[in-house]
Amino acid sequence: MNSDIKKPVFNKRIFWDVNFEALDYKDKAAFIIERVFERGDVEDIRQCRRFYGDAKVADILLDAKYLPERRLHLAAAILDKPFTEFRCYIPKLLNPKLFPY
Repeated sequence: MNSDIKKPVFNKRIFWDVNFEALDYKDKAAFIIERVFERGDVEDIRQCRRFYGDAKVADILLDAKYLPERRLHLAAAILDKPFTEFRCYIPKLLNPKLFPY
């Protein structure tokens, strides 16, 4: 995370359940990155990557417990990693859905 880059301005709808103004971008980096990739749009994701850097974003997302499947594939494409390397992909293998008839 670069201190000379100004804080990103995310859409408040991403953090609807927390006090948006009191978010600490340094201490809550994992929460913010996961939430932006889970609920943010393209511009939010760009700002997140610009502020935290791709290395930190990759470390946090590879270790995330949950990402929706669409966002998992998006993160894999952005970070140029196979989606099977993500920690949140493993539970999907262990809990297959029922076959839809």
